[in-house]
Amino acid sequence: MLLLPARRLLIAAALWLALGLAASFAPALLGVWQAAGAALLGLALVDGLAGRRRRGRVSVRRELPHSMPVGTWQTVGLRLSSEAGAARGWLVDGHPAAFVSEGLPVPFALTPGRWLRVAYRVSVSERGRQVFDGVSLRLSSPLRLWQVQESVAVRDEVRVFPNFARIAHYTLLATDNRLSQIGILQRRRRGEGMEFQQLRDYRQDDAPKQIDWKASARVGRLISRDYQDERDQQIVFLLDCSARMRARDGDLSHFDHTLNALLLLAYVALRQGDAVGLATFGHPGPRVLPPGKSVAMVNSLMKAVYDLQPSRQVPDYLAAGETLSRHLRKRALVILVTNLRDEDDDTLLPAVRHLRRRHALTVASLREPVLDELLAAPVGDFDAALTRAAGLEYLQARRRQVMRLQHGGVHVLDVGASELPVALINHYWARKRAGALC
Repeated sequence: MLLLPARRLLIAAALWLALGLAASFAPALLGVWQAAGAALLGLALVDGLAGRRRRGRVSVRRELPHSMPVGTWQTVGLRLSSEAGAARGWLVDGHPAAFVSEGLPVPFALTPGRWLRVAYRVSVSERGRQVFDGVSLRLSSPLRLWQVQESVAVRDEVRVFPNFARIAHYTLLATDNRLSQIGILQRRRRGEGMEFQQLRDYRQDDAPKQIDWKASARVGRLISRDYQDERDQQIVFLLDCSARMRARDGDLSHFDHTLNALLLLAYVALRQGDAVGLATFGHPGPRVLPPGKSVAMVNSLMKAVYDLQPSRQVPDYLAAGETLSRHLRKRALVILVTNLRDEDDDTLLPAVRHLRRRHALTVASLREPVLDELLAAPVGDFDAALTRAAGLEYLQARRRQVMRLQHGGVHVLDVGASELPVALINHYWARKRAGALC
């Protein structure tokens, strides 16, 4: 516990000092100054002792959601109560150091026997298991000359997941047929997929190739075949967790953007009847989640990756591909999400050849926004020209690598991290409509 002078005491002390300065010029005021000093000292001592006795009056209980999505603002509630008398003061919560808060410190005024709820907001900027530890209180003494600082031991843990709020937003737009607002291409209408579903009566806008002439001849009217997108296929994410995924795009790292995108695509694919799985590499203790078809797989994916952080290792694509092949027996669309470098060819190209023997492969390579900013910056001196030339050389090497992958039959998405969710979903729909998902 710590006793700190309040603003009211500091103002009173300043006035007393001003009176002392005046007394130095007017000796008649000396007695008044001494009496005022004695009175102020006595009040301060009595009020300080009374303030110390207020220690431990306030109890605090924190109210948190069970889980939080990264990259969002969340409200943290605190319930305060005092059974031993009125209390007022300020409160500062011990939120995780990585979080940015709004609304702290929080003022409060308690009456005996009643509880009070106060709240503030935090910007959730780091995944994993986060700890809210301790609440610091500054209680006013009865005359508000002192503030009694004490800590209340209130420890809570919360799990911060990738941003599953994007899934709810996607579902809302899909329900209202407004996916184009976020750049997702609309699905073709029912009846034009690749997998036969049923026969039905002909409609005016049906394509001639949909007409089943034998069935039409039997019943004496036009009958069309109804198709749906192929189901029961597998999509497996091969997720790079190495040092190169630590780059940032906006408030989130490339790794966090990637996790958000994978969860959203997993939800879309599962809703279409496809199975989704995951394998990680480039960090100690790679994780493998076998493909599953239940919509509950989204929760399984979140639990599998929510505490993952990019390491400082260099990725070994060949080892990752061989590990995935040992766990994946059925043909699948493997989506490798990474950040390509020209020095990757020693392990990347052998890994691509290895995976292409049994699976379809898409490589999603995240592009750093600093490259676009570098090329857009004006060239005003020799150093800027050298920087521009180095950036162009790097981009050309990257394009050559993309072309080598494409010539090997690999689909490549070269996009910024914030563009990845829409790019992946559009790629998934394009391959599914074409019947080339796997």
